[in-house]
Amino acid sequence: MNDVPKGDHKPPRLKDLDLELGRSIVDKETYERQLSALQIQVLRVQQAYFHQGLRGIIVFEGWDAGGKGGCIRRLTEKLDPRGFQVWPIAAPTPEEIGRHYLHRFWTRLPTPGTLAIFDRSWYGRVLVERVEGFAEESAWKRAYGEINEFERMLIDDGIRIVKLFLHISPEEQLERFTERLENPFKRWKLTADDLRNRQKRPDYEKAINAMFRKTSTERAPWHGIPANQKWYARVSVLDTIATTLGAGIDLAPPPINPEIVRGARKMLGLDM
Repeated sequence: MNDVPKGDHKPPRLKDLDLELGRSIVDKETYERQLSALQIQVLRVQQAYFHQGLRGIIVFEGWDAGGKGGCIRRLTEKLDPRGFQVWPIAAPTPEEIGRHYLHRFWTRLPTPGTLAIFDRSWYGRVLVERVEGFAEESAWKRAYGEINEFERMLIDDGIRIVKLFLHISPEEQLERFTERLENPFKRWKLTADDLRNRQKRPDYEKAINAMFRKTSTERAPWHGIPANQKWYARVSVLDTIATTLGAGIDLAPPPINPEIVRGARKMLGLDM
């Protein structure tokens, strides 16, 4: 199987992501205004998916301390909690290790009318499992084609997929690690894995660019998000999600049953 995407789509590359873009949002008032408007737009998308029985998947990948958690919090802040599920993906359990690596993701796919949000994902096979040697070379090389087929099947079945990678510089990552170390309420976020992964950044950069090149397809492209500036990253993430999931979808609220309107007006005494 040829796992290299075809067509005119150009995959992103880390070196092409302008980490200075975030400076375009210069004050908190502007950020909060843009964020609030996008949260309402994403809520409208969620409501449309609920009423029309649609399904969506949002994949978050990125550097440690890249801001995935902060983006997910802002994304879900105004959503109906019944209509989405956040899946934080850690190392597989012993039971999961004994199955195909995609098995645990099949069991977390969205049901009709809902969104599934993955905080890390099946791309661990070609990122951490590749770099740390948890997967044999033949296995992670084979995974590019398997992942493309997995996503193609989901899309053919009517699921929309948004794939986001949050990119920060090594200098910004160091600042965030330092903040976590010095803040008692954030120390839990800093792990030995984070520190070890930082030492292998060149290897991860190579793996990330290969992931972009081999799995960013016309129908499921990767969106590289410059995330040195948290305000910009959050606004950019929500804008990308609202645009991608909402494209071609009727976002107007469904018409109410006129019988319900008449009955409600009568019960509430509004026709007197």
